[in-house]
Parts: sequence; C-alpha cells; structure tokens
Amino acid sequence: MLWVKAFHIVFVSAWFAGLFYLPRIFVNLAMVPADSHAERERLLLMAHKLHRFTGLLMGVALLLGLWVWLGFGAGRFAGSGWLHAKLALVAVAMGLHHVNRRLLRGFESLSNRRSHRWLRVYNESAVLLFAAIVVLVTVKPF
Repeated sequence: MLWVKAFHIVFVSAWFAGLFYLPRIFVNLAMVPADSHAERERLLLMAHKLHRFTGLLMGVALLLGLWVWLGFGAGRFAGSGWLHAKLALVAVAMGLHHVNRRLLRGFESLSNRRSHRWLRVYNESAVLLFAAIVVLVTVKPF
C-alpha cells in the first residue's frame, strides 16, 4: 500500500505542476501582440498539450487516491474533518482544471476577456490550493 501512496503523491505533484504552469502560458498568451501569429500558435499548442497531459495525470492521481483511501479502510476516516476538507479542496482542484480548459478555449477562439494581470493572480490559486491540501494531509488539524 505504501507504493500506491507514493505513486499517488507523485501523480498529484505532477498534476499540480501542470496546474501551476498552464496559467503562466495563459499570461504569455494574453501578452502576445496581435500580429504575432506564430508565437500565439506555439503557445496555444503548448497549452493544449499540457492541458491534455495534466488531465491524464489528474485521472491517475484520483484513481490512486481512491485506492489508498479504500486500502486504508474508508470507514476508518469517516469522522475525520481534515479528510472531508481535503476532498473538498480536491474537488476545487478538479474545477480549476476545468476552468483552465474554458480559458484555453477562450484563447483558441480569440474571445479571451481576461487581462494578463488577472491571469497572474489566477496563476497563484493552484499554489495556495496545493499548500492547503498538503497542510491538511500532513498536520490533520481537525
């Protein structure tokens, strides 16, 4: 079971690396001059591939997490407030992944309405989310 837990941590970390980097690509896309088609297309290709890859990482991370949860006895954690909070934040992370897809579609269709400044702030949301999840799992404050 420790092997499964270790790989769960690896895949969660890899998924979040994509959640950290994809909004940074969006910042760059928002700053591309209108006449720079090649740069825009290159960044869109990078963003599309990264989003697809992080989707695979997310799926594996979630399956391994479920395996760990069931392997350690799901009922054992029934009264654990930290686990409920962590699962809620995992749902937020999944939502963030889908928001990234919506933002990517906006860039692909030339209908992005977000400024590079807004995207810079949005870029930090995954870091805060990851930190909160790590604290909940490590400290188990409640």
